[in-house]
Amino acid sequence: MKLQELKENTQAVVRDLKGDARFIGRVTSIGLTPGCRVRIIKNDKNRPLLLYSRDTMISLGRSECDGIEVEEVSA
Repeated sequence: MKLQELKENTQAVVRDLKGDARFIGRVTSIGLTPGCRVRIIKNDKNRPLLLYSRDTMISLGRSECDGIEVEEVSA
């Protein structure tokens, strides 16, 4: 599933990143790499997605979330 499909207060593991080299470089530089855990803080429609990963709050635009494949995990 895509990152933006997760509901608030759910956890997931990043499984795959899809996009051009610029997108992959940007996302990996902020710590989102395959295998890392994320927790969705805020997921309001038409607003950036707010998530927590590796002791950091990250805000991603909706278009950026399209390239991040995740698998939901239980807390």
